[in-house]
Amino acid sequence: MKKIILILAGCTMMTGALLTSCNTSSNKVDDAQEALIKSKQDLETARKEFLADMATFRKETATRIAANDQRIAELKTNINNERKEARAGYKKKIAALEQKNKEMKKKMDEYNEEGNENWERFKTEFNHDMDALGQAFKDIGVRNTN
Repeated sequence: MKKIILILAGCTMMTGALLTSCNTSSNKVDDAQEALIKSKQDLETARKEFLADMATFRKETATRIAANDQRIAELKTNINNERKEARAGYKKKIAALEQKNKEMKKKMDEYNEEGNENWERFKTEFNHDMDALGQAFKDIGVRNTN
């Protein structure tokens, strides 16, 4: 009888341990599934933010490029007020600015999403180039009287 009680007690303990370990495995799987779902949601949120940032930047860039186009048109109109000797030089400068502006538009249009890190680098470089182009527009209007 003692032997049967010991065997039953041992089986009960083993069954309890087995059920407890299965329950722990089940909890780990559930936790892992929840973490996976949260990660997917976080990834989707980050992607939406990335695409929104890209769309905003594209709109801002389009506005700056349109402003540059308008400035080019003004410069072309005002070139007739320049001395005949200076017109050729201004025409070349205006043509160079117009070409650079077209290149910037093309660069923006052709950019494909390549991840957030590449996007941030692209934005930094693009803004630098746009600022340099803006400065060139300012410089073309400055007359050297030396």
